Amino acid sequence: MRIRGVSNEVPQLLSCGLASHVGEKPYLRSVKQVDTSSPLRSLQHPLLTESTGQGASLSQPLPPHSRRTLSGLVGSARTFVAPRLRQAAPLVALLRDEEEAGYFYSDLAQLVGEDAVLFFPSAYRRAIRYGHRDESSALLRSMVLSALMSAATVSGTALPILVTYPEALMEGIPQESSTKEEPLILRPGSVIERDQLRDQLLGWGFERVDYVYEPGQFALRGSIVDIYSFASELPYRLDFFDDEVESVRCFEVDSQLSVRQLSEITLSPDLSQGEGNLSSLISLLPAGTQLLLSGGGSLSARLEMTWSESPLLQDGEGFEDLDALRLKLIEPTKLLAELQALAGYELTDEPSSQGLHFRTIRQPLFHKDYDGLAAQIRTWHADGYTIYICAANREGHERARDILTPRLSDAELPEEVTLALHEGFVDEDHRWVLLTEHELFDRYHKYTLRSDKASSGKVTLSLKELQSFSRGDLIVHADHGIGRFDGLVSMPQGDHIQEFVKLIYRNNDTIYVNLHSLHKLSHYRSSEGAKEVTLSAVGSGAWQRIKERTKKRIKDIARDLIRLYAKRRETEGFAFSPDTYLQHELEASFAFEDTPDQAAAVSAVKADMERPYPMDRLLCGDVGFGKTEVAVRAAFKAATDGKQVAVLVPTTVLAYQHYRTFSKRLKDFPVRIDYISRARTPKELRAILADLREGKIDIIIGTHRLTSKDVAFRDLGLLIIDEEQKFGVATKEKLRQLQVNVDTLTMSATPIPRTLQFSLMGARDLSNLNTPPANRRPVETLLTQTTPQIIREAVSFEMSRNGQVYFVNSRISNIENLAALIQREVPDARIAVAHGQLAPKEMEQILIDFGNHEYDVLVATKIIENGIDVPNANTIMIHDAHHYGLSELHQLRGRVGRSDRKAFCYLLTPPLDGLSEDSKRRLRAIESFSDLGSGIRIALQDLDQRGAGNVLGAEQSGFITDMGYETYQKVFTEAIRELKADEFAHVYAEDDKQRDGSELADRFVVETQVESDLELALPDEYVPSDSERILLYRELDSLSEDAELEAFTARLRDRFGTPPQETEELIGVPRLRRLGHHLGIEKVVLKAGAMSLHLIADTSSPYYASETFGRLIEYVARNSRQCEFVQRSGRHIIRVHHIPSVASAITVLQHILQHRLEGTKA
Repeated sequence: MRIRGVSNEVPQLLSCGLASHVGEKPYLRSVKQVDTSSPLRSLQHPLLTESTGQGASLSQPLPPHSRRTLSGLVGSARTFVAPRLRQAAPLVALLRDEEEAGYFYSDLAQLVGEDAVLFFPSAYRRAIRYGHRDESSALLRSMVLSALMSAATVSGTALPILVTYPEALMEGIPQESSTKEEPLILRPGSVIERDQLRDQLLGWGFERVDYVYEPGQFALRGSIVDIYSFASELPYRLDFFDDEVESVRCFEVDSQLSVRQLSEITLSPDLSQGEGNLSSLISLLPAGTQLLLSGGGSLSARLEMTWSESPLLQDGEGFEDLDALRLKLIEPTKLLAELQALAGYELTDEPSSQGLHFRTIRQPLFHKDYDGLAAQIRTWHADGYTIYICAANREGHERARDILTPRLSDAELPEEVTLALHEGFVDEDHRWVLLTEHELFDRYHKYTLRSDKASSGKVTLSLKELQSFSRGDLIVHADHGIGRFDGLVSMPQGDHIQEFVKLIYRNNDTIYVNLHSLHKLSHYRSSEGAKEVTLSAVGSGAWQRIKERTKKRIKDIARDLIRLYAKRRETEGFAFSPDTYLQHELEASFAFEDTPDQAAAVSAVKADMERPYPMDRLLCGDVGFGKTEVAVRAAFKAATDGKQVAVLVPTTVLAYQHYRTFSKRLKDFPVRIDYISRARTPKELRAILADLREGKIDIIIGTHRLTSKDVAFRDLGLLIIDEEQKFGVATKEKLRQLQVNVDTLTMSATPIPRTLQFSLMGARDLSNLNTPPANRRPVETLLTQTTPQIIREAVSFEMSRNGQVYFVNSRISNIENLAALIQREVPDARIAVAHGQLAPKEMEQILIDFGNHEYDVLVATKIIENGIDVPNANTIMIHDAHHYGLSELHQLRGRVGRSDRKAFCYLLTPPLDGLSEDSKRRLRAIESFSDLGSGIRIALQDLDQRGAGNVLGAEQSGFITDMGYETYQKVFTEAIRELKADEFAHVYAEDDKQRDGSELADRFVVETQVESDLELALPDEYVPSDSERILLYRELDSLSEDAELEAFTARLRDRFGTPPQETEELIGVPRLRRLGHHLGIEKVVLKAGAMSLHLIADTSSPYYASETFGRLIEYVARNSRQCEFVQRSGRHIIRVHHIPSVASAITVLQHILQHRLEGTKA
């Protein structure tokens, strides 16, 4: 239980004088441990600390049944009274609605620490009348019940502050669940037999699994027991020594890695489920609990509404009728009576004679008038106010500092506090100001609840299942072609047993792949409905021919790229000057928080622009991941240096959209933006082209029309190409001419996986945006059946708030009927239909009109995936959602939720019983993970079918079908490596230079292979399931750097305990392979206690004249008793004797490399 399972850090409750209410256990060992950097320490609001006056009176308990008003508190000031009230008695805060409660909880969690406050939400998604339970909310409810139970049974545990709202309070708690058996409390040093623990968990309804992913599961592995409690945000990991618990920690579901040590945990059955009479949360609170109420005027109306609204969805998961729904609710009159009985405070606007009145006002809004802001700060300063500025992170503070430092003296700068409070305020009584950074810059601020992690397990599991090999899967071996996976088998190698992957090919031929060649294997995934796949025939040469043909085509493309790259490196470009204050202002005014990827991409682009040779950077990232913002900043940087910028896009719609985006972002800055497209009249075009020639236009956006002969620039400094893969060859050729000495930024929405990035690195620099922006709102997602009623409800609701709706359908054939159905249900809706069979001009017009709110509903095929941005469209309905892949659903859902309004996504399907397991899991994963935060990378596997072949043009997609996407990447990488090792070795010779001037021989070998007869494995008693072992083997085989290998070992130790000897040795293999590669060795063989190094077969290779080869020979000569030079069938082999292990092989190769360096220095 998270409340009790506190880490050794003391909750920040103590820092505001709450020590008297916190028992010795489990919160702290001694008061000295208080974290002096806790927010309350640094944020000394008098309310929290004063010993007389208003603050002090709040910390006295009220007489029973009495009420007082607290008036005049605005914004986050309301949160500051809660810790004082909690000093008097246990506290429950009842706020007006879910959103207000969410922000109040978030503010409070930052002020007093997460362990001192809990949120009690509704257990249903969107609202109870939809009838869909939300597991992550149920988990938060369980955490509250568990805390109540701990407070009642364990002496001295302080009950955290509880935050809730009317709809959540109405949902009853099964009575028996509050009186079940004693919980189980475990701490380091506890003694319990593992069998007894297992039986206890099974008795409570836990399920035993290999790896835990959601609440109610547990796993046993050797000395480790993982348990995902029903009342904890993160699962627990117990490490046993015999029957004694040695350590207790909690771990992340996604990575399965520990986060921190815990001093104690409480395990109990699922408290939120159960039969029996319902009781309310209020009736379970300890005696003397006080209430803090907001929105008292609308309370009884809200309760009545929840009580009387009929259920909306009869889809098997929802409620049949109103009576069935009411069985889950407490009657409003009863609940109001219970609330009435509590003593407490009500937040009001108007002062009353019985109450306390505070004089606070909201933080003034400056709307980017930074001079006005500075003047106001000076005034406050002169009047003796204490001023704080709070931001969620360091970047926020830096942004504020950039703006304020030039305008204020050091003494006038506000004190910085790292907190993400929701609304700033000015407290006139105490002369105290709190400014929030996101309000200064008009940024949107979102609260997060603690349960988001709990729902990520489903998605993690879906992605994991996609990656793991199961029997019968089609697998491609890069050298042998397509076969079927037939499991892991153990076979003797020399004196030891080794594990191999067994693949079956045509005519039942079998190939056993050793663990050091797993990087050659990949899934074969063909697109849905593709023709039956035939297995390859081993040894027929057909696969090699396909591979060679593919390589040839890749090399043809890559040669041009590499030549262009080499030419650009030698060309003089324009070095842009460093950022100006205007640049800082533009970046600070971005409405969202930069993602880490975005920040990295922006600084890389700027660094490229400031270099003397031309930039050539490719920026990849999904729709909505913030590519345009990177482009805006780059364009602005160029424009402030007096250079012109051309933005080239594939469609008129996109040209118009970029024009709108750029104009909106740059409206307060001195730059002129215009666009060229078919939609412009000839007269307008002539005027634009004339201005462009004279340099009056700074940024021009247009389709391929921009590459026409009549378009001339006065001084073009930056070319931005969006969706490059959609341009034809002719346009690209014209661009090549432009590009040689102009900085170029290319953007693509086709995510390029890691392996492809490395290979493209040879031709251009690459930035990848993998993280979705965080502070967009999570999209409320509901999985249900298609009924006229749900369509009517969703469209009417969106129109009632003046919004718009996307209705996506996978087929064109019945799209008109769906539009007619919507028209019938919502007669006053203005509906447009768009699909790929319309004329491009007509299609563009519809999308532009929808963007201008000429229509309320757009019924379309998935072409809207990369259509125009419509911040006003905040509901999307996806018909026949089971036809889409995970990433497509994510992509489509990303069309809404682009403003600060709550957005909804309906996944409409036939009854779930009729769907395949796969579809069900995919839909559930998307539904339960409404905020794809940065925790998730949408599975690239799922993107396989999304035309990734377009990265290099259509002619490649045939090859991708032949060999599967992952293998295509591998062949691609191999082809580029061969070019680098052969034709272009001179271009890349610099890359092999070490810092000290010596050089490595990587460029001469494409790949180094390792073979051995040693015992190298993850034993099955160490890692139980086959599929997990394969995932780990494949992960290990794809690593090479020491830091990666150390991290891998640490992860193994954390998840499975200390690695056995054969695992330690196995982990050394990638390192051995890397060192071999540095030395230019094609194959390292460890057999019969010796190591054989196979050198390059081609004796005319420049390798034999290289410094590296000289060092190898020198080593052999110096150690002639241990080494010999052997020639076998034309191959040169160096054999080194007395090498019993991988570790000793590594030592020898390192010695040669190190010695080589010393030799060079000498």
